[in-house]
Amino acid sequence: MSHRSEKTASGATRRDFLKTSGAVAGAALAGNLAIARSAHAQGSDILKIGLIGCGGRGTGAALNAMNADRNSKLTAMGDLFIERVKGRRKLLKKRNPKQTTVDDNHCFAGYDAYQKVIDSGVDVIVLGETPHFRPRHLAAAVAAGKHVFCEKPVAVDAPGVRSILVSTEEAEKKGLSIVSGLCWRYHPAIQATMKKVADGAVGEIRSIQETYLFGLVSRHIPRTPEMTEMEYQARNWWWFTWLSGDHNCEQHVHSLDKALWAMGGVPPLAAWGTGGRGLRKVGDIYDHFAITYEYPNEVRVHAYCRQQKGCDVNVKDLFVGTKGSCEMDPGKYHHIFDLQGKRTWRYRGRRANMYQLEHDALFAAIRKGEPINNGRYMAYSTMMAILGRMCAYTGTKITWEQAINSQQDLSPKEYRLDAEPPTLPDAEGHYPVAIPGVTKFV
Repeated sequence: MSHRSEKTASGATRRDFLKTSGAVAGAALAGNLAIARSAHAQGSDILKIGLIGCGGRGTGAALNAMNADRNSKLTAMGDLFIERVKGRRKLLKKRNPKQTTVDDNHCFAGYDAYQKVIDSGVDVIVLGETPHFRPRHLAAAVAAGKHVFCEKPVAVDAPGVRSILVSTEEAEKKGLSIVSGLCWRYHPAIQATMKKVADGAVGEIRSIQETYLFGLVSRHIPRTPEMTEMEYQARNWWWFTWLSGDHNCEQHVHSLDKALWAMGGVPPLAAWGTGGRGLRKVGDIYDHFAITYEYPNEVRVHAYCRQQKGCDVNVKDLFVGTKGSCEMDPGKYHHIFDLQGKRTWRYRGRRANMYQLEHDALFAAIRKGEPINNGRYMAYSTMMAILGRMCAYTGTKITWEQAINSQQDLSPKEYRLDAEPPTLPDAEGHYPVAIPGVTKFV
């Protein structure tokens, strides 16, 4: 795809924005943040929450945020579509009437709704919007001195990942917390099992297998006569690469994050693989991927994901080492075996809601004045998914350095509902789909 630029209100392009997004900091702001953190740490004042992105995941995250701190209130909401804001506000008021205090003046819609939420006097931002927009929204939140819960994946292209890394560094400098929606990092069973692996229970890791074989998870919203092409794609964001990153980013990133975790947070050297589209008829994304990630000393991560009806569901993690293996079926079992196949350890600890625990951690960090920052691993896991997509789309082997420095920018020229999106249908309504061997790496 050719490079695209999008002008901001100041006339700067998205490319300029990504280069400078994390560079806005000052001594006065730092001082104000120090005062704010001190006050919040006392636990006697209200933490105001702003929700950006009012879909199902954003709404659930807002509820988790309120439940994490009873001295917090949801005071602002923003989304591209006002009916979604109003509908989700009604639901949230029903679920948590005491802490949902969003009035009509704090319901924002449009492509600039995110900035209005940020500027509304909130302390904590919940980013539950379409993945394409997360780099921009995170940068704006950090520039304004806000703590952030950021859903996964955090970008759909390499320029977006680079922006996330800049924002991560700025948040660290300002003492702000960023908690990622890679929720398995907060699951007690996964934490305990991964600690066993890190402590050498399976020896030196030689191979990892990640599978996320699933059915369809998103419905198609039919086109209506009054819909523009941009609105149609925005309402069906899951089905378009420029908005979702494809399902190996949007969903399989959870599995890739566990592989990255097992490898000590170190990204792969390169990747290659295959993928395609057999049953999907909507949008331009694939329905299956099979990617191999290469690490030093011939260590490999084999990652498989699929979204097709009528197939077996298989969501598992397998780590094979020099002393044994570890198998995890999230939510069911977590085992470690020796080389003879004898089980040597099984998790028998507590069960808990990982979606709630990640918010509990965020608000506890804010109250204690002890920031936590998940920014780097959420960026690297997202980049692993983008790298895999690049390999499948092009049919070529691509190094990590090539991928993370890619100049492919999936942005539209403008953000308006009557503007032209990056991908357009042909006369028969079919969207161009990446063809290995024809589609080129950028």
